[in-house]
Amino acid sequence: MRGRLATDVPAGAGGQDRGMTASIARDELQTAMAAGGVTVVDALPAVPYGQRHLPGALNLIAEDAGERAGDVLPDKAAAIVTYSSNAMCGRGEALAARLAELGYVDVRVYRDGIEDWVGAGLPVE
Repeated sequence: MRGRLATDVPAGAGGQDRGMTASIARDELQTAMAAGGVTVVDALPAVPYGQRHLPGALNLIAEDAGERAGDVLPDKAAAIVTYSSNAMCGRGEALAARLAELGYVDVRVYRDGIEDWVGAGLPVE
């Protein structure tokens, strides 16, 4: 199932926390992942991604998005959630912004990132 994520801010309308890309909370992300309704993308470089990432997460960094996004994320209408380490790390936000520039229409950021996920005792790969 692919579809729009329910948030307070529609995709492309600006974000909640920083006035940029819309965010998604952990519980909503868990629900979307369980339903198979979202593509999750780790915005960290290959080494930290290889050490741990959210279940099923793909890997793409903002610096490579122009070249690789079409291969990694072929459906520009798919619901996509990017994340990085934590709310202080800007990589998830940067990737989401870059994807929006490239024409992806339903992109959110899990700003609390993998540290929040692991802190809640949730599984990683």
